[in-house]
Amino acid sequence: MWFKNLHLYRLHDAPDLDAATLEAALGEQAFRPLGGSEARRLGWCSPAGRASTLLCHELQGHRLISALRQERILPSGVVREEVDERVEAIETAESRKLPRQERLAIKEQAYEELLPQAFVRSQKIDLWWDTRRGLIGINTGSRKRAEELLDLLRETLGSLKVTPLATQTLPMRAMTTWLGEPASRPTDLVLGDQVELKAKGDDGVVRGRQVDLDSDEMQQLLESGRQASKLAVGIEGLVRFVLHDDLAIKSLRFDDALIDEASQTDDGDDAIVRLETDFLLMAQALADSINRLIGWLGGEAQAGATTPHPA
Repeated sequence: MWFKNLHLYRLHDAPDLDAATLEAALGEQAFRPLGGSEARRLGWCSPAGRASTLLCHELQGHRLISALRQERILPSGVVREEVDERVEAIETAESRKLPRQERLAIKEQAYEELLPQAFVRSQKIDLWWDTRRGLIGINTGSRKRAEELLDLLRETLGSLKVTPLATQTLPMRAMTTWLGEPASRPTDLVLGDQVELKAKGDDGVVRGRQVDLDSDEMQQLLESGRQASKLAVGIEGLVRFVLHDDLAIKSLRFDDALIDEASQTDDGDDAIVRLETDFLLMAQALADSINRLIGWLGGEAQAGATTPHPA
């Protein structure tokens, strides 16, 4: 249940939906298995899996919604090999060179015939909706997947105005400052041991894991003009994560005390109670952490504002 990654979005004029109305709307876009000729499909599924048919769990203003994405995996090399064989057979039989347009038609036909035989990959993606703060967080490492889920939610609700969460200070500028000027670090920020530094030119990327971020070597890299595009940070007692320059949060790890609190809760071996206990503890920790992160970055940028101020 505990999220591993987070792409954050700000809701604007969020629809006022009660639980029953939202549940019914989600049901209209519930997941259905792929048809034989379909390449991919996305639909809502129960966060609790087989333990429940409920599509939305809401606790103290925090909603948990999940989607299932299925995609047929058909490697391009397999299609290319089949096309080459068909083209060769036709050219040999008819003693002619096939033009490009005819080759493309053969490729399209081969793809359609091979697709139903392809393996199906399934991916469950969880969405956290903080109705009190007007925030949505999507548990995926891919911005593209997050946007797909938002498109599905928009289609489900009829309309949904959201924008990627933005702050007054660009994350890259803030992370670089924290590394180069220890005194600038927020008092509740815990610096980790992972970093990615980018140069302004074409000097490549420097990545470090399990390194001393206050070392002389690190300072020399910063003085050469490199800027932090990823940085491991944390908040004592809550979370640790890698902050990216687009404000994506990845490699999320919740504090052991939170995990212990969840595990010690008596759920009576009820899978739904376990899910909701874990989710509420996680959602509260995320809400607190995001509030602090926004504060570290100078506050949230106003809706409709231009690019956040770099300083």
